[in-house]
Order: sequence, then structure tokens, then C-alpha cells
Amino acid sequence: MNNALVYRAHYRTVWLSDIHLGSKDCKAEYLLDFLNHSTIETLYLVGDIIDMWAMSKQFRWPETHNQVLHKLMSLSKEETRVIFLPGNHDAPLQKYDGITFGEIEIARETVHTTADGKKLLVLHGDQFDQEVCFGPLQSWIGDKAYHLLLFINRWYNRIRAALKFPYWSLAGYLKSHIKEANKAIQRYKNACINRATEMDLDGVICGHIHHPEVANINGKTYYNDGDWIENCSALVEDSTGKLELIDWVVYTKQDTVSELDFSHLDTTNKAA
Repeated sequence: MNNALVYRAHYRTVWLSDIHLGSKDCKAEYLLDFLNHSTIETLYLVGDIIDMWAMSKQFRWPETHNQVLHKLMSLSKEETRVIFLPGNHDAPLQKYDGITFGEIEIARETVHTTADGKKLLVLHGDQFDQEVCFGPLQSWIGDKAYHLLLFINRWYNRIRAALKFPYWSLAGYLKSHIKEANKAIQRYKNACINRATEMDLDGVICGHIHHPEVANINGKTYYNDGDWIENCSALVEDSTGKLELIDWVVYTKQDTVSELDFSHLDTTNKAA
């Protein structure tokens, strides 16, 4: 056993979504690395954790995906409270809203109270699809274009890896520079904020669109925790109630774990 110190960031709360276990574009190895270097009091799995859509077309379950699933399940059996909010890719589990399986709570949506008292709506975000989509034809074209974009992204990053460059989301970059995509994202953000406003909450935390972002809209805060397909992002809360997005690829550009910058977060050192 390695006696070297393993540096772990301690989080009051972590939000993860759009992991898409079972899909060929899932960045399971990065997520496993993040989980192994974190201690978490409460973990929200904000939908599309297992990609049942992808597996219905072609079953794919690499060992790293299995390791991530076992890690998530083991957290629920330890000291981490785990709340799972099924999305559209794991929609069959939505019918279990309000039920607890083992130590994992299932909810379609819920409200989280931060350490400093802010109340935030938490949901996957597929609830707003009808408000965001242009229509059936545009949705079909968009879906095909998105899968082509992921295909290009996959091969682009294989070339980068061969050249010893770190992962970089070409898909995310291109999506953020397409005018119609930006319009859809804005409509989605507005729909999320409108729901939080109707419920008299301070903001909303969601996933679904694979676009990590923090924004202030009409006095409410919009948090999107991103994904583990195009990005490798998580939303985290520290002991004071401060929330921030973490890009795990940026953190892992350093050669060793001991060089990671956890200075702005609560940390604990544990022997491995």
C-alpha cells in the first residue's frame, strides 16, 4: 500500500449530472479521479447518470464505468447523503420519485439550502424541453448534428492525447459559438429561473444541456453543473455556503496530486 499522502478536498455539497455511464463519450476515468480526491457530505446526482438510451441501442459497459457506479453506491453506504434526480436519459427511474432505494434518495426535483441560508431549486432540466426546442424537425436535426459533433470531438481528442496534450472540449467550444445554440441555451436558462422565481427561491441548479455556467438573471442565480461528456465539471459548495464550478481537467493538468491547488477549499489529508 502506498503510504504517500493523498490530498482530498472536502465539500459540504457536490452536484454532478450528465455522466452518461454506458455511453462511448463518458469521461468515467476523470470522474473517478475527482471522486477519489474528494470527501462529500451531500451528493446530488442531477440526472442522466446512466445513459439508458445509449445502452438500448448498443450495450457498452467498460470497467471504468463499473468503477464509477460502485464508487457512487459505496458513498451512499458511508457518510455521504446521496440524492438522485433522474433525467431524460434515465427516465424509467423517474417513476420512483419520493422512494429511497437502499441509501439513495430519488426525487424528480428538490430544494437545497446552502450553509448561508440560500434556497436553490435542484432538477435535471428536461422538464423545460418543450419551452426550449424549436420543433420536432429542428430537434431531430439538432440531435444528429450533436452526435456528429461528439464524434469529431472524440477523434480530435485522440489526436491530442497522442501528442501528449490534455483533453479539451472542441464540442463545447463549437457549441458556444453557434448562434442558434446560444439562443436555445438562453431560453433554457430563462425557463429554469422562471420556475425558481415562481417558487420564491434564490436560484436553480440544473444540468441537461452540457453547458457549465453560473449566471445572475433577474436577481436569481442560475447554476449549471455541466457534464462528463463534453466537459468534466462539478458544482461544489464549501462549509461557508460558497458555490463554484470545478473543471477537473484543469485541476489534473499538474503532474501530481500534491500540486493541485485546493487552497480556496476545505481540505483534509489522508493516508492512502
